[in-house]
Amino acid sequence: MYMAIITVNGKEAPISPAAPHTTVLDFLRERGLTGTKEGCAEGECGACAVLVARPGVNKPTDWVAVNACLVPVAALDGQEVITSEGLATAGASGEPAVLHPVQEEMAVRGGSQCGYCTPGFICSMASEYYRPGRCAHPKAEAGAADGTDADSEHGPNGFDLHALSGNLCRCTGYRPIRDAAFAVGAPAENDPLAQRREQSPPAPVATAYTRDDRAFLRPGTLSDALRLLRERRDAVVVAGSTDWGVEVNIRSRRADCVVAVDRLPELRELRVESDHVEIGAALTLTEIERRLDGSVPLLAELFPQFASRLIRNSATLGGNLGTGSPIGDSPPVLLALEASLVLADADGEREVPLRDYFTGYRQSVRRPGELIRAVRVPLPLSPVTAFHKIAKRRFDDISSVAVAFALDIEDGTVRKARIGLGGVAATPIRALAAEAALEGEPWTAETVEAAARVLRAQGTPMDDHRASAGYRSAMLGQSLLKMYARTTEAVSS
Repeated sequence: MYMAIITVNGKEAPISPAAPHTTVLDFLRERGLTGTKEGCAEGECGACAVLVARPGVNKPTDWVAVNACLVPVAALDGQEVITSEGLATAGASGEPAVLHPVQEEMAVRGGSQCGYCTPGFICSMASEYYRPGRCAHPKAEAGAADGTDADSEHGPNGFDLHALSGNLCRCTGYRPIRDAAFAVGAPAENDPLAQRREQSPPAPVATAYTRDDRAFLRPGTLSDALRLLRERRDAVVVAGSTDWGVEVNIRSRRADCVVAVDRLPELRELRVESDHVEIGAALTLTEIERRLDGSVPLLAELFPQFASRLIRNSATLGGNLGTGSPIGDSPPVLLALEASLVLADADGEREVPLRDYFTGYRQSVRRPGELIRAVRVPLPLSPVTAFHKIAKRRFDDISSVAVAFALDIEDGTVRKARIGLGGVAATPIRALAAEAALEGEPWTAETVEAAARVLRAQGTPMDDHRASAGYRSAMLGQSLLKMYARTTEAVSS
């Protein structure tokens, strides 16, 4: 009989009898690992964070922090998980456990008060603690000379505070938590979790977990997945579960069949060709960000503003595009980049320009049984780009309006303009009229002001709890004016 198993803090545990929709959080708490907390059940507070061994970017394995409240435990069949309890080292006989360095710093610097959020902070902090190259980060070196912070978001030890952007604390205050993060050193040579990075993570296993007539299935290959989706038209396809997990938790959604595609090798490639960059639909946003390493500047500007690091560690481009949300952050950027999607089903593949992909509110040209295999971004890239996300919070928030620009400006004239918009229509859209108002015109204040008036009239924005229609329209025009000001400022300096 097939046995689904997860390794938690070095010990194997059968997933059964958990239901297929059971989250990692509930699975752990039922086994007494109550450091993993439920705060929001939406991936917005980080109290549930745990570490998972995943394929590394610079080493064979990375310790990646994820929201345990969103991930089905069946999705971690054959995988390794470390909880806050598993970070401490067992003491000698009769001696208490030895705190992990991040736990020690949080304790001595007063980073914990009520303690509810602390285990989640610890796991997110540990993920950054073990990030390869952290202590050699250029911003760390810049601040090391006088012991000051390299900048407001990076410590002299290279710690990136964005690692904690998905963790909320309601009572302690963030300064002592920040102090703890900026105080941790490099992992010791005999640190077992640091040593674990040198070996490959567990290979994905084909999973067929069934209980009470409901199934969680992970096919071993893309062809297996496509055949399965042809047979099971009722299947819900998941990758990072950052959207489906909310549906399960908040709306009590259940599916008779869930098909996981996040570990399919065919969906996890990243290739740079002579005329395009191809990004696998199941690569996480963190993996894309670190592998591209700024080579697509518009995507590099998007990533820090996309939810939080905890979400980006699981979320994928395929998932963000597959949901068809009009307020997804990646579609405006990909529209400005003139990206296309590679769609695959059991009969083959086809390539669809993203501008033709969305057909209505959460609707697209994707047929039943069809998957997004990859995103293709054509080369060369436009040299002048910007992404503006207007939201109530700077980070970890849903956008009221999102605007992406990609311009070719030669000899003071706009030769090409591509503008992607989110939050102003039933689908993400291109601002075609504003593009036409810019192309062929001089890159001057007069041109930009005229185009901004056109841009304010694009789309059909609505009033809701995030923003009024008038505010959304105003922000469209303001975004173009802001981009012009920053572009001319950069040129003059």
